[in-house]
Amino acid sequence: MNKAPAYVLTVLLTALLSGLTMVLGAPAASAHGGPIKLEVTGDGADNVNVLVTYKKDNHPVTEIVEATLKATSADGRSFGPVPLRSAPEGQNLYHSAEPLPSGEWRVTVTATEPSKAKATVKVKAGVIAASPVSATAPATGQATAPATGQATAPGRDKAAAPASAMDDQGAMGTPLKIGIIVLAALVALAAWLALARRHRTGVRR
Repeated sequence: MNKAPAYVLTVLLTALLSGLTMVLGAPAASAHGGPIKLEVTGDGADNVNVLVTYKKDNHPVTEIVEATLKATSADGRSFGPVPLRSAPEGQNLYHSAEPLPSGEWRVTVTATEPSKAKATVKVKAGVIAASPVSATAPATGQATAPATGQATAPGRDKAAAPASAMDDQGAMGTPLKIGIIVLAALVALAAWLALARRHRTGVRR
């Protein structure tokens, strides 16, 4: 007769341990890390944009990225290797430390930290020359380049915002989940004690 309450208690404790394992294991599973990937594109002027994300979940790489850029032009010229520098437009956006000379280039970016990655693309670099007929051409060209960078930065920040909000909610929700599981276990334990006490009273009678 005493085996039934003991069995119930064993089942409840097993469920409690399983729930705690799932809740406590969730943050580790969602942690960033692993291989990264490089998305290399020309910026429309004399440099390149290198966007660094995690290959597994496409989330931005917030760690320090160590990478270099080298290039070979269609007419046989070589450029680099030069290091990449973090761009002000985004935490996972990088630029070459030196501008590319004018021409068509085969650009190779090689990263070593936080993990190894490599990407090769073709880009066209060129500086907008002043027109002898119109003096407003350089100003127009200079005005459009920053505007493009400023327009893309908020969009990138908005895309990264939901991921950060979800991470914060997950961190705040973990103690709540643990509390609910512990409360459920205490209720179950109280029910088991009441059942055991009733059983003992029945036996004495």
